[in-house]
Amino acid sequence: MGTKREPTARQLRLAAELRKLRESAGLSSREAAAMLGVNSVQISQIEAGTSGVSEERLRRMAANYACTDEELISALVTMATDRTQGWWEEYRGLLPPPFMDLPELEHHANYRWDVDFLHVPGLLQTAEYTRSLFSYVNPESPKTEVDRWVEHRMRRRAILERPRPIPYEALIHEAALRIRVGDRAGTRTQLARILELSEAAHVTVRVIPFDLDAFAGAGSAMVYAGGSLPKLDTVVRDGPNGPVFIDAEAQLARYRTLFRKVEAVSLDPDRSRDFIHRLAKEL
Repeated sequence: MGTKREPTARQLRLAAELRKLRESAGLSSREAAAMLGVNSVQISQIEAGTSGVSEERLRRMAANYACTDEELISALVTMATDRTQGWWEEYRGLLPPPFMDLPELEHHANYRWDVDFLHVPGLLQTAEYTRSLFSYVNPESPKTEVDRWVEHRMRRRAILERPRPIPYEALIHEAALRIRVGDRAGTRTQLARILELSEAAHVTVRVIPFDLDAFAGAGSAMVYAGGSLPKLDTVVRDGPNGPVFIDAEAQLARYRTLFRKVEAVSLDPDRSRDFIHRLAKEL
């Protein structure tokens, strides 16, 4: 398999899972390479995501690592052999790498959860709302570049609009709904868009109201993408230099618990729609 210059987040995740299997088996890179009949550099490249791995080689590695979890092995084979060239590839070289990684993650996800406190989640945004956000954060950017960012975000909505959409649940704080990122008319349109999407069977929107006692969960904003197996789930959080992808099992369990805690104090879907209706009427 050829060497890749810039592995995607999905390729890095596959690499990390193979490294975890080797380490669980108590093998060094050199020992693993000897068992596979290759040199240790090849193992290092595979575990860095800079070299691909065939199904045959991956299954041999799993056998050498005494992994008997066939569901996991099959899921890793799918990750290794998938050759999907999604719509996001059109933006490679035009937008930063994270703009490629998130839609690829979404495309392969089995479900998606969002928790947001300051902004409407990206999948629910109108083009006008997105444009206002990007223009505010990057005021020096030329219009053509902002147009590209907006177009890219709108195309990400495909996972909710395609023939077989994924289940999606968004927990949105009242603050995010009240902050007028654009003007009043734009805010009304944004609230109407959320209401429209919330009527779909696969979309659940819950509002986290200001009027809560003992709520200290405002630091739990996240994107949670469900994988084919729980151990292949991914959490995405904002970092100082862009999105951070989290895949450690203990951390995934922690964020699942956080999501459920925030969900438990959120309004149910019907009350949430009523709440958003009232906010729209106030504008």
